[in-house]
Amino acid sequence: MTPDAEDRGYARTIWAITLGVLLLGAGTAAVALVVGNRQLFKDGVDWIYDVAFYGVAALVFRRGEMAERIASLFLAGVMAVAGLHTLYDLWDKILNPRPIEVWFLGFSAFSAIVAAIAVIAALFRFRRTENPLIKATWLGSRNDLISTTGYALAGFAARVAPMRGPEYALDLLGAALAFQASWAIWRSAVRPAKPELLLTGSSR
Repeated sequence: MTPDAEDRGYARTIWAITLGVLLLGAGTAAVALVVGNRQLFKDGVDWIYDVAFYGVAALVFRRGEMAERIASLFLAGVMAVAGLHTLYDLWDKILNPRPIEVWFLGFSAFSAIVAAIAVIAALFRFRRTENPLIKATWLGSRNDLISTTGYALAGFAARVAPMRGPEYALDLLGAALAFQASWAIWRSAVRPAKPELLLTGSSR
């Protein structure tokens, strides 16, 4: 794939992902409001992280190397905030254990897994790029697939056994992955540019 073809393909892909995630989050929140379920509403609102993550990448892609590097740093910050939010949510779960609502938990888990698989499948062909912005979205999609699948399994375990250990362990894993991705994105964005990158504005 040539650099121009890869750029065009990534631009179309990232806009489609952004729109799809926005519709999923809004739809989930709307259903939650109709049925009056706070946990489901929270799950819908949580999609805002993904909308911001992929939306920023879509907006700045091909706007020049500097814009992409700045956006990459922003996305690294989003990942770090998501990691901190995960740790805060874990602390809140420990202090105030939440009831297991089988149907709503199943709906959230299923939709999240389907979305994560769709996103990582769409971005899979860009996984080896050195462009920091594309790398940021690839790492983010990788984390989503691992964490959402894990949460679904943890939810199943919580339904069949009176224990929350698996869920808590996966929260810690999710936070660790977010911090690892944040560091990887930061390091990729701030490394000295090669001479040819200054001329082309591309890292490929």
